[in-house]
Amino acid sequence: MNRRVATLVLAGAATLAFTLGAHATDRIRWKVPNAFPSHLPAIGENAKIVADLLNGVSAGEIQFRIFEPGNLVPPLELTDAVQNGSIEAGYTWVGYDAGKIPSSPLFAARPFGMEPWEFTAWWYDGGGKALGEEVYGKRNVHPILCGINGPETAGWFNKEINTLADLQGLKIRFAGLGGQVLQKAGASVTLIPGGEIFQALEKGAIDASEFSMPAVDQTLGFDKVAKINYFPGWHQTYTAFHLIINKDVWNGLDDQTKAMMDTACAATTMLSLSRGEAIQGEVIRGFKERGVQATKVNEDLLHDLKKLSGEVLAEQAAADEDFKKVLDSQEAFMKGYKTWKDLAYLPRDFDDAEGQ
Repeated sequence: MNRRVATLVLAGAATLAFTLGAHATDRIRWKVPNAFPSHLPAIGENAKIVADLLNGVSAGEIQFRIFEPGNLVPPLELTDAVQNGSIEAGYTWVGYDAGKIPSSPLFAARPFGMEPWEFTAWWYDGGGKALGEEVYGKRNVHPILCGINGPETAGWFNKEINTLADLQGLKIRFAGLGGQVLQKAGASVTLIPGGEIFQALEKGAIDASEFSMPAVDQTLGFDKVAKINYFPGWHQTYTAFHLIINKDVWNGLDDQTKAMMDTACAATTMLSLSRGEAIQGEVIRGFKERGVQATKVNEDLLHDLKKLSGEVLAEQAAADEDFKKVLDSQEAFMKGYKTWKDLAYLPRDFDDAEGQ
């Protein structure tokens, strides 16, 4: 994270803390497991950013001790540990909860969904926050949006994928609703934590994988074992992260402490988005010397995947009341937002050199 930006954020948050009161009333010393290795840019480093912000604005009264994935709780079991009170809080991608909370992927990432700032608009101003708290509140968990990235890549492959037929029988690591779409297309989908993907690719346990943005995937070494990186990330047009807190613990905090946590997470959301957007271009420009081919999914295949995505969303909505409620909310917001989006922003294919 840019140190000057971090200093400004801390200064602003400290001013807010001074306005609210000199220190947080609650003295907090929490062990907070991170679902992602802390060295991963824009996703793994977010938990430490939150911890540093909270330590600064509370003058040391709120301290999070961040644990690497698996050192305290396995990444895919983090929500269970928060729910049952084994830990007070954790930092995670709630899409990992899909097996127990069907609507969770909608709060984390969905195929052909919103762009990141569109998602934050829905979360903060379109009813998303209330729905997240309602859904997770039933599981004794309080979620706070605490990070967001732009689209992921569509995955790392060693063979071209041009039609749905090319996906049949493919052993691939995929998460969330996108994984269900690929299963419907005939792929053999597995979900493993990010730290285990390289070895699985190297040993041939899987043929292909998605995980995150190019800068993150390169840090994990995917470019060494797979040479075709597909775009765009149709399955995760946004990737949202949350600080999840045991609801009983959250309800026991005073309002000032809650405000500090909300503020620190709002700052981290902006910082993670900025960081993720800033570092991808340079990585992609270096693909050629690494022997990696950056390739776009052809439009016919994208349309086929969108059709399958619609089927998956409809099936999930029919099977789970919460899923339908959240999906309907997102669809209504996206419809209204489109009026602004289509008018206000330049077309993506607009040539900025035209006329020069």
